[in-house]
Amino acid sequence: MNASTHSVTAPEDRIPFHLKLVYGLGAFVNNTLAAAIGGMIIVLNLGLGLSPALVGLLGALPRLTDAITDPLMGYITDNTRSRWGRRRPYIFVGAITVGIIFVLLWQLPLGKSDSYYFWYFLIGSLIFYLAYTVYATPWVALGYELTPDYHERTRLMGVQNFIGNIAYMISPYFLAIMYAEAFENEVEGAAVLAMIIGAGVMVLGVLPAIFLRERFKDTTDDDGAAAEEAGSAIARNLKLFFRGFVTTLKFAPFLKLCIATFLVFNGFILIASFQPYVIIYYVFGGDAEAGSAFVGHSGLLQAVTGLVVIAFVTWLATRVGKRRAFFFSTGISMVGYALKWFCYTPDNPWLVLIPAPLMAFGLAGLFTLMPSMICDVVDCDEVETYERREGMYGSIFWWVVKLGQSVAIFGGGLLLVATGFDVELGGNQAPESITLMRLCDAFIPCIASGIAIWAIASYSITEEKAHDIRMLLEERRGKA
Repeated sequence: MNASTHSVTAPEDRIPFHLKLVYGLGAFVNNTLAAAIGGMIIVLNLGLGLSPALVGLLGALPRLTDAITDPLMGYITDNTRSRWGRRRPYIFVGAITVGIIFVLLWQLPLGKSDSYYFWYFLIGSLIFYLAYTVYATPWVALGYELTPDYHERTRLMGVQNFIGNIAYMISPYFLAIMYAEAFENEVEGAAVLAMIIGAGVMVLGVLPAIFLRERFKDTTDDDGAAAEEAGSAIARNLKLFFRGFVTTLKFAPFLKLCIATFLVFNGFILIASFQPYVIIYYVFGGDAEAGSAFVGHSGLLQAVTGLVVIAFVTWLATRVGKRRAFFFSTGISMVGYALKWFCYTPDNPWLVLIPAPLMAFGLAGLFTLMPSMICDVVDCDEVETYERREGMYGSIFWWVVKLGQSVAIFGGGLLLVATGFDVELGGNQAPESITLMRLCDAFIPCIASGIAIWAIASYSITEEKAHDIRMLLEERRGKA
């Protein structure tokens, strides 16, 4: 590669490593909350007896509200003017609020009706996800603006994904913690676990707001203009919001990133609940205690490998480009998913661990590369619109992910019911049900990942193009 297509990061564009770690703590909080609410919700079925379909519905419905709250929060944070910046006030308040609400969500009393549990958890989840949005959307947007350098963006996202992936080293054991002998039942285990998670979220979540600074804090209009806009008609603000929303969704490079992320991530989420069921009810014949331990072993190995994968993909992307690095990491994960069909066997439970390191390439590579690529998209959009809309891009990206996640969680519940799985049967599930569960577990994410590779094949923002865009923007608004 020549100098114009493989640049060296200038010293002033580098982010000090300790500040990368601070930003990464936001990823740890973000991933812990996502993994916890997704992994702990199984207690509604196994501990309180709700049907898998209702549990899937409870996982899906609250995420549909993100269609409104995520882009709206993106617009709000992009247009906030305060002495503390556009992002930091929301990050600080959001971390404390979401931690408290998460604790309350899992204080589930025993002996109530299915209807009680359904409405308690549904209303609580709606409030939780609103607070989650207030925290996560500004945190994501803050990362998009911390450096203008093509490669430093990948390094930043590599560090934040590395720190965030530590959450997935812990979360596979949430089920085992809830089943621990120290608790009377798994419902009490979930309540105590939620207290620990909530406290960690509040302590760590505020650190990015305290220690990080915003590059574009003063690029919006002055306070007088803000006051004038605040006094104008609400209709004007709504018009600006919807204009930005539509403009963002129509931007082709961004749309391709959303499609690929939707497929890779939600192909995994659709069958995420299948893996513990397959391990417990097929590999271990219904032994929940032994099976949950191997669910933890597999998840831990996948998470640990993910840390190595993140470092490797970060290095690879700075050598061959972000798009080719995505092809490689996603392709390796497809091999891992397919191997589950052969390695998840009661003949040798330890074979469960073989696919885990290969599957780690999928999500570890995805969430290292996609945020870095969105940074480039934001610059490219500014060239055309003369606006910086990190919040809008970040919120819509994650809205697409979460919208797909809600559909995938609900679809996963329906798929589980469609296989004929019945928790009352324990280890005596019908052979046809086990086979269908295994097919879904192994091959649905394979197919989705293959389509994602096809979608990214025509992504057009190369390193050379990103460099040219940066030069144009700095000439337009000044290098500072």
